Amino acid sequence: ATFSIFQATEEEFAAIFPDGRDMELAEDLFERLGEEEAGRVLAPLWSRPILKRDALGIHGTLFYNNEHRQIPRSKREVDWDSALNEAQRKLFSRHR
Repeated sequence: ATFSIFQATEEEFAAIFPDGRDMELAEDLFERLGEEEAGRVLAPLWSRPILKRDALGIHGTLFYNNEHRQIPRSKREVDWDSALNEAQRKLFSRHR
């Protein structure tokens, strides 16, 4: 598997990850925004790839082809206790 990084504008990021989310399933995004609007939001991203070594931060993860993926209902990584080690739990508990 590969996890590519793309730069989103603030407007694009807010559309993909509303309400403090930092995780989203592509299937849910298309359902929430509709096919046309989701396509409009995502199309420009694919022309802005970033090398991992040049990324200054990863603020959200959009999962594709993962309709069966189990992610927190809140779609916030800090709420994903079962997949975290103790150090991550302590860090994330301070940011809930």
